[in-house]
Amino acid sequence: MDADLTLRAKEFASQDPFPMKGFGPAEWWVGNAFMTAQAFRALLGMQIVGYRGPETGVSDRSSYLLVSDQIQFIVTGAQDGDHEIAEHVKLHGPGVKDVGFLVPDAKAAFAMAVDNGALPERSPEVIENADGRMVIGAIHAYGDTVHSLIEIEGADPRFEIRTDTVARSAGLHAIDHVVANVELGKMNYWVEFYERIFAFTMLKHFDDDAISTEYTALMSKVMAGGSGVIKLPINEPAHGKKKSQIEEYLDFYKTPGVQHLALSTDDLQTTIADIHGRGIETIYVPSEYYPEARERLSDVELDWERIEQLSILVDQDDDGYLLQTFTKMLQDRPTVFFEFIERRGATGFGIGNFKALFESIEREQAKRGNL
Repeated sequence: MDADLTLRAKEFASQDPFPMKGFGPAEWWVGNAFMTAQAFRALLGMQIVGYRGPETGVSDRSSYLLVSDQIQFIVTGAQDGDHEIAEHVKLHGPGVKDVGFLVPDAKAAFAMAVDNGALPERSPEVIENADGRMVIGAIHAYGDTVHSLIEIEGADPRFEIRTDTVARSAGLHAIDHVVANVELGKMNYWVEFYERIFAFTMLKHFDDDAISTEYTALMSKVMAGGSGVIKLPINEPAHGKKKSQIEEYLDFYKTPGVQHLALSTDDLQTTIADIHGRGIETIYVPSEYYPEARERLSDVELDWERIEQLSILVDQDDDGYLLQTFTKMLQDRPTVFFEFIERRGATGFGIGNFKALFESIEREQAKRGNL
């Protein structure tokens, strides 16, 4: 590391052990980028604001940049069946390749990460045009997933700007957290990885007693960094009578990877009613869940009839309450899905809902013959 970069890295670390500004783009590698972008626009209300591909001088892939307030997705497909993107999709199915982090100094952040033991995926490069400037590098994480470290001013210079007059917002505002599934016995390895590489701390720990049903169980630890703006739960399977949802994911994704992205909204009831009308299906919550939930949250005034109608889960912690629900699978393989969440002060992840959630997931597994 040169002297100037060493000084910048030290200054970078003096602000925070590893300062981050929030989630950057989540890049999906898919079989058909055009159709995936159209699906995210139609189903999630995301605007297509950028494009790069053969028409813009990038010959090997097509990518679309989509936004919904602070949420950014990039969907990318290969132009050739022998391309690494096509090989990735063949192995995993469509999924999240890159979980980006916004940082104040990408070169210093990359240098610190590598110095802390990260395996480089792509050295930092400067990309700029008349609309914006970016510095971006990347390191390897679990499975084939990478983390880009991104410093950006203005518009993303990798994309030709597009104006979207078609998208209709569903009220989704930000990425709340991104959940990883890893192999049995590997959760603590990746906990230590995020502690060492990015100075993350463990926010929550859920063992198999907390996350279990009659048939299956899993364990989870929630890592947080950037003064709490980044939250990354890490799941591993636990021993149970039948195959857990984590084992099913690993069987079909073939390696560890992103299980789901949680997208926040200020009004979950309106968002869910909207997306149901667009064609997204969310999990079924049996009516037996709601009397117990109403008792747990007896001091919270809610429209329980509508919440039950929309199959929304509700939980409370010391800081407030939250509402959440989860989509059914969004592709042929039972791998990645979305969570939608509304936080009213709560900082947790809905521990009171775990049993109802996982029983719902097991019902879907049973239909697929994978339980």
